[in-house]
Amino acid sequence: MADEIDELLDRSDAWGLAEAIRRGDVSAAEVLEATATRLHERNPAIDAVIEERLDAARAEVAAGLPDGPLRGVPFLVKALGATIAGCTTTNGSVLWRDDVATADSELVRRYRAAGLVLIGLTNAPELGKNPSTEPLLHGPTRNPRRLGHSAGGSSGGSAAAVAAGIVTAAHGNDGGGSIRIPASMNGLVGLKPSRGRVTAAPAATLLSYPVSANHAICRTMRDTALLLDCTAGPEPGDPYVIAPPARPYVAELGADPGRLRIAIATTTPSRAAVHPDCAAAVAGTAALLRSLGHVVVEATPPWPVADLAQVSRHVVGAATLVQIEDRLAALGRSLADDDLEPFTRALNDAAMHTTAADLVRALQALERAARTLGPFFEAHDVLVTPTIAEPVPPLGLLDTRDPAAMFTLAGRYSTLTSPFNMTGQPALSLPLGVDATGLPVGVQFVARFGAEDLLIRLGSQIETAQPWVSTPVWPPVA
Repeated sequence: MADEIDELLDRSDAWGLAEAIRRGDVSAAEVLEATATRLHERNPAIDAVIEERLDAARAEVAAGLPDGPLRGVPFLVKALGATIAGCTTTNGSVLWRDDVATADSELVRRYRAAGLVLIGLTNAPELGKNPSTEPLLHGPTRNPRRLGHSAGGSSGGSAAAVAAGIVTAAHGNDGGGSIRIPASMNGLVGLKPSRGRVTAAPAATLLSYPVSANHAICRTMRDTALLLDCTAGPEPGDPYVIAPPARPYVAELGADPGRLRIAIATTTPSRAAVHPDCAAAVAGTAALLRSLGHVVVEATPPWPVADLAQVSRHVVGAATLVQIEDRLAALGRSLADDDLEPFTRALNDAAMHTTAADLVRALQALERAARTLGPFFEAHDVLVTPTIAEPVPPLGLLDTRDPAAMFTLAGRYSTLTSPFNMTGQPALSLPLGVDATGLPVGVQFVARFGAEDLLIRLGSQIETAQPWVSTPVWPPVA
């Protein structure tokens, strides 16, 4: 039976695993034990999971799970931006290493209501500030496709756990590309929803979440749609509330997207060329889209470069400063030299010089950026770009102990993803290419604000026409 369950975990996505449990082919308890075995066997090689709660999960399964659409499916939550009661939400930082959550966040409550079995927390860079998951506190998460390379960030632990087959899907959040970047680097599906689509409650979101969104990293489009159905919607008092979808997102799977007007862009906002392997993945995708009947043209968006930089510098910087100050207030002490990694410390110190006027002007810049890019999506239904401008980097390239190197290099991995955090638009990374060494290259699809339904229809069409390999990568590639 163990071999049969192992095969089931390899060939199934979360949707398929839930169906097998519902049919009685396997029990939730059996799936949990097989997952626990995988966690203990596989995690030491990749350092994707930093805290497990298997005993608590066993007790929850034994007590009976909610009869949600994903009942019995093991799931991991990123240790940043969401909380599980009793677990340590470290935020990848020494400063939070003993911060035990006293309650589930609303998103986690929704995961539980869907029937998911929460088995632990995944690794993340300190405060999510690195497009590679290499926190000094927990050590680097390794890409199972090549152990010497990055799994991406900041949801790199979640992506590596899915790629290695520990779980079929995992929570992530995205403040500059942090779902899409690791999805690209691990050959997975990563959707950043629109601003306000998934609540961040009880987190204070007015300044910290204009640019960030919670969702998941998955193997398939149907898991992406189903998990969004399970979690979308505001909480009373949320500062950003978006119109609900016309119908469930799973209803968009297989639905005809129509003949779309699709723009292709293969330069960065600063007009720099992307790596040839990344451009080639987009070119191949353009050919596929034409074969599906879409109108595909080369068109460069009017990137609001100065406004984007202003938002990043002041809005994101101020939110980081307040997060650190609030933690120090809770601890009742001042900042020590070893509390933060050098790069985070540099961001914190720079934010101390932000004035109230700087912050207001940066929030105005955020609105201008959205209004600058918005008309482009009236003329085009979808924009297609590489997810990242460079192939998967080796571990150690993005080293937070060297702030100068981080300021120089990190932006190359978020330059095409972060603009849509500023505008709040939905963006989807699909595993549609490989680089010259065989590592994955993601292709990004962006739609107008609120149009996750369109991206799911298009992504589903692409998945049917050109299926990607979604089986786990194990054993890992040395």
